[in-house]
Amino acid sequence: MKKFAQIILLVLIATLVACEVEPQSAEEQAPVRRPDFSLPDLEDKIHANSEWDGKVVIVNFWATWCPPCLKEIPMFIKLQEKYGERGVQFVGIAMDNRHAVRNAVEKMGINYPVLVGDEKTISLAISFGDYASALPFTAIVDTEGYIVLQEVGEMYLQKTEKAILSLLVSEEQG
Repeated sequence: MKKFAQIILLVLIATLVACEVEPQSAEEQAPVRRPDFSLPDLEDKIHANSEWDGKVVIVNFWATWCPPCLKEIPMFIKLQEKYGERGVQFVGIAMDNRHAVRNAVEKMGINYPVLVGDEKTISLAISFGDYASALPFTAIVDTEGYIVLQEVGEMYLQKTEKAILSLLVSEEQG
């Protein structure tokens, strides 16, 4: 039994170390185009991600039962308010049942599109770069449709705003 516990501990340590490895710089890796998808919103209207072409898009996979997911949403709401008019669009993809998602959206006052996924949406998250299949997961897509940032776990204001501003500045200069 002790040997089994040691193996589990090593696997956990290896996983934590792997999560801390810095991704390659943009110069070292080829840009990855965001996957195309279509998902329903809470009113069953289908939305394709092409709706937001030409914008900086922050795609956030979340669930109502995920504390870090719920913790970061108020920040996303504020950033959507602050940068929406400058071409930033947050899109939530809830990996949860429609009723729970509707309650959360209403309670939190989410001001950006929330789409509802199902078990097949896990493969969409993976195609965005969520290889751990963990929540929350956020990907930031530039105005050309390329993924420029992937984050497993809770997003924080400084990192999120820095990424948004760098894309907006490069757009305004270009």
